[in-house]
Amino acid sequence: MTADRNDDATIRDILLATRRIAVVGASDRPDRPSHGVARFLVDHGYAVTPVNPGIAGRALHGSTVVAALSDAGPDFDMVDVFRRSEDAGAVVDEAIRLGARTVWLQLGVIDDSAGERARAAGLRFVQDRCPVIEWRRLGLPPRIG
Repeated sequence: MTADRNDDATIRDILLATRRIAVVGASDRPDRPSHGVARFLVDHGYAVTPVNPGIAGRALHGSTVVAALSDAGPDFDMVDVFRRSEDAGAVVDEAIRLGARTVWLQLGVIDDSAGERARAAGLRFVQDRCPVIEWRRLGLPPRIG
């Protein structure tokens, strides 16, 4: 297990059971990690709702970017967070309020207290990891739909 308390079986289960993902901090710039991760997720059959107030209303990987997590709809499974560590807690709190099942903080994004709040609310919490890297590291099979 790593500092986020998740073993490989838990990460595998999250990646395979998740269907809808809100990507907070999604970018339309191809050189940004959030752009590539969102593309990977779409290509692997996830329904991705990009969240970024700066580009709200634009299309990104076949979906319309929304301004706020609350605009992503009530039925997303996971919130994938591309924000600074100091800003992640507010996103985690919103994800809890909106009923997400999992919050995933990207590489370099760490907020242990937000993780405790998420776990206390019954959410799975991943931090300082990338779903693309974990997918490949675990050797998960191609998945569509």
